[in-house]
Amino acid sequence: MTAPLTPTKLPISEHPCFDEAAAARTARVHLPVAPKCNVQCNYCNRKFDCVSESRPGVSSQVLTPEEALRYVDAVRADLPNLAVVGIAGPGDPFANADKTLRTFELVKAKHPDLLLCVSSNGLELAHHLDAIAELDISHVTITMNTTDPEVGGQIYKWVRDGKQIYRGREAGQLVLERQRASIAGLKARGVTVKINTILVPGVTDAGIADVARVAAELGADTMNNIPLYPVEGTLFGSLAEPTTEQIAKAHTDTKAHINLMAHCQRCRADAVGLLGDVHGQEAIDRLMAAKAPAKDRPNIAVVSQEGFLVNQHLGGADEILIYENANLEGHITPRLVDRRRTPAAGGGAGRWAMLAGILSDCKALICNQVGETPRQVLISSGLSVYESDGLISEAVTDVFAGNQPRRALPPRDCKTSCSGPGTGCG
Repeated sequence: MTAPLTPTKLPISEHPCFDEAAAARTARVHLPVAPKCNVQCNYCNRKFDCVSESRPGVSSQVLTPEEALRYVDAVRADLPNLAVVGIAGPGDPFANADKTLRTFELVKAKHPDLLLCVSSNGLELAHHLDAIAELDISHVTITMNTTDPEVGGQIYKWVRDGKQIYRGREAGQLVLERQRASIAGLKARGVTVKINTILVPGVTDAGIADVARVAAELGADTMNNIPLYPVEGTLFGSLAEPTTEQIAKAHTDTKAHINLMAHCQRCRADAVGLLGDVHGQEAIDRLMAAKAPAKDRPNIAVVSQEGFLVNQHLGGADEILIYENANLEGHITPRLVDRRRTPAAGGGAGRWAMLAGILSDCKALICNQVGETPRQVLISSGLSVYESDGLISEAVTDVFAGNQPRRALPPRDCKTSCSGPGTGCG
């Protein structure tokens, strides 16, 4: 596997999120190993199978620590300018502390020169300050939206501390106390700290200067005002994004107390490459390939309109038929063992990532026709994808025998001759 570029750690100035000059030359990768969250913010809707949105809280997959290390290996092979490995969700890293710290341990051992960073709401971070220092995590971002517990109660739908749920002012007060302790503890250990503040018109905008002042008093190094990204299905989803004037005022209020970061790209939890790089198919494929294939994938999945013929486009299928090889008297014997619902249409490549999980015990999928996006996502998950026609029994027998499934008609191009519902493979 690719060796580290240098046996010594890269300078902390090479972090593209903390130094604008580095943003044009160094890449970062976010490892989506932390799905759980202990704070429900009214602007956040976490998604673990999303490839169509570019914002915090979304990822096209969730990895285990071991899978994350394989993913870093792959990213480093493709991106020689990789400088930073971070964990930023899609939940909170310290609501998933075991997975987060284990991932950093593995990455540090194999890639000791790379910078490590983590982004958190700060609720549980203070419990892990010594571990952060021991792992040499050099950069930490804390999302601190307000210094007023009453405003915090408007931002947080609920806060979970262990088994206790807090709401309203109590929730705001608890989060603020933990954030202050976290910032102070990090600075006492020599960690570079950035504050993220979500700029929500009518909610947090009047308190930006107070956040900047308190952050500076606690020793934070820089602050980043992130304009609200209204997300459908959240309490703040109907609010308007901040105006240019509101953003400019927030920046002015911030710079009066602390250094300002103004080049934020509102990165996904699985962001990779330079800041601002498009999260395209290559990135999705690389991430999907890091998922460990199931140890045992004995079955074959089939798409059919009535259960006898391979005669349906994958994009139009509501269910998938699952076949095993009953192997009667030593002969290949396809036997239907399950019917599984497909994910609802409209999720783009994320829909096919979900299907890959549903078919994790299958080694192959047979359908009449399939679009390029689902084909690539499913293949990246370790599934062989075939187009066929005719009897299911014959096609499945062929694949169990290690052959291409037979077909009578020549294959058709989805772009020019789609046999599906005509709504695309989204």
